[in-house]
Amino acid sequence: MANVIYRKSGLKGILQIPPSKSAAHRAVLCAALSQGNCEIGNLELSDDLTATVNAVKALGGIVSYDKKRKTLLVQSADLGGETAEIDCLESGSTLRFMIPVAAALGVKTTFYGKGRLPQRPLGIYQKLLPEHGVLLQTEGGLPLKMEGKLHAGSYTLPGNVSSQFVTGLLLALPLLEGDSEIVLSSELESKGYVDLTISILADFGVSVIETATGWHIPGGQKYCARRYMVEGDWSQAAFFLCLAALGGGKIQIAGLLESSHQGDRACVSLFERFGLQLAFEDGVLKAWNPNAKQPFGGLKGFAIDVAQIPDMVPALTVCACAAEGETKIYHAERLRLKESDRLAAMAAAMNALGGRVTETEDGLMIKGVPYFSGGRAEGRNDHRIVMALAAAACRSSKEVCVTDAWSVRKSYPGFFEDLRKLGGIADVIDVG
Repeated sequence: MANVIYRKSGLKGILQIPPSKSAAHRAVLCAALSQGNCEIGNLELSDDLTATVNAVKALGGIVSYDKKRKTLLVQSADLGGETAEIDCLESGSTLRFMIPVAAALGVKTTFYGKGRLPQRPLGIYQKLLPEHGVLLQTEGGLPLKMEGKLHAGSYTLPGNVSSQFVTGLLLALPLLEGDSEIVLSSELESKGYVDLTISILADFGVSVIETATGWHIPGGQKYCARRYMVEGDWSQAAFFLCLAALGGGKIQIAGLLESSHQGDRACVSLFERFGLQLAFEDGVLKAWNPNAKQPFGGLKGFAIDVAQIPDMVPALTVCACAAEGETKIYHAERLRLKESDRLAAMAAAMNALGGRVTETEDGLMIKGVPYFSGGRAEGRNDHRIVMALAAAACRSSKEVCVTDAWSVRKSYPGFFEDLRKLGGIADVIDVG
């Protein structure tokens, strides 16, 4: 157990943003399903990505990681086997992607997990997969036992569930003999993640055809081996935009793809609307707030629909707490089922630091304050909570202490080091 102490400091400089965790999960699985040797470059092994790599190994994949080159080598091997045990750690992406993939391979599999993962919903698969030849056994969550081989056909699911279910099916269905379709019974949320999946599938030679109600997936396709470079992570960039908005100084972020399919690229327009100055020049995103030293920093609150960008809510919440007026964050119900109840966690954390946040049924109501008091906040063992609260120190009269510091290893192990490179102060203290 460790706490991190954030202190007010001047921030400036250039940062190489880490590779996208979302893109990396998908690329690793596409590489493992291909016929041949693949190299995946610009890849860092967070805890979540380690879970996916180990899942591939559990299915017979041959994978090695060159830490110095940040490259994952996936050697040619037929995934499958009779049985497998897969520990997904705390990774929802690993679990929801691997269930249909293992089912398509016909592997009798037991899935495990820890933290809040065993309680996260799997009901869509519990309904759909038995209709297509796969038996699931669970007493509610994990462990989950699965046997049988997935059949091609029509899969109908609501669009307001996690896009991870759609991605899992998109990865698996091309492997089946017959054609399949995914039909959405309501409007799709987190569409950017599905667009990212389809783009990476195409990079590995797999075709998905969009229809009026979902997607048509031709069967009998082959994943093609290739060398793939993982793009930078827009989800992580949002934390540094929040730091720039509250702290002032010019922060430059390299490694982001301006034309990315990642939905969290929306952080550019949203932080601009708060009042942050942003410019993309020569592949570098530059962010600064010339009014940061004023009360409220020249920032203004507004209403934000986060149905397509749920992972950005922690960073948006901290910025909103420092913005003049009121901010409403809505369509955020699914955040109650993440590594923590992120709506409750962010409300409690920011209120403990001097913010004014009220939970609603589907989001947060936030009234801005000119400065925070600082103090102690619970990180709730949630990487995005811990990282978001770094920005609160920029506007606090006292230091900000956040529990569960090392939860950042789940997605961004080098976060504290990168913050320090920009002049930030983040002291991690072991509390036993």
